[in-house]
Amino acid sequence: MKLLSKLLLITIVLFGSQAIAKNMKVSGVSVADNLNIESKPMLLNGSGVRSKFFFDLYVGSLYLSNTTKDADKAMNETFAAIRLNIISGLITKDKMQEAIVEGFEHATHDNVKPIQSQIDEFMSLFDTGIKEGDQFTFVFHKGVGVTAYKNMNKLTDIKNETFRKALMAIWIGDKPAQKSLKKDMLAQ
Repeated sequence: MKLLSKLLLITIVLFGSQAIAKNMKVSGVSVADNLNIESKPMLLNGSGVRSKFFFDLYVGSLYLSNTTKDADKAMNETFAAIRLNIISGLITKDKMQEAIVEGFEHATHDNVKPIQSQIDEFMSLFDTGIKEGDQFTFVFHKGVGVTAYKNMNKLTDIKNETFRKALMAIWIGDKPAQKSLKKDMLAQ
């Protein structure tokens, strides 16, 4: 019996961290270790919390075909996804749209004009409102654009490579929405 107990303890110590990784929780949100969207399997690259003024707003997760700690490599993946799980009732349609506009301004170095029509289309995703528990998934197709989902219902396809890069840069670009979230999404 003692031998069995010791073997069980050794197994837990050796493999316990792998079990935790498969059932990862970030700020109370279960984060899947992989996604299969549009028949494309992706692995969780990293996940973290977007907070502002000491309030946790959403859990952001980056999924890639090939995991990396390098932002440029992540930005250039053929297929990637960013998932936002809303964890606060403080996020409203207006606040999200303001944050997205600011994110695009930073991502494009204040040159949003070439993608303004795509930004306007993207902003309409939030017209029906946002509530705690909502989940937004943005699937990035290099060279094509972005497919957006809300609660796994497809909302739109925005076909524009410049828009794809700018949207992705909001979270993992040179001037991200939050540096600590970028670091977490890149598992650094």
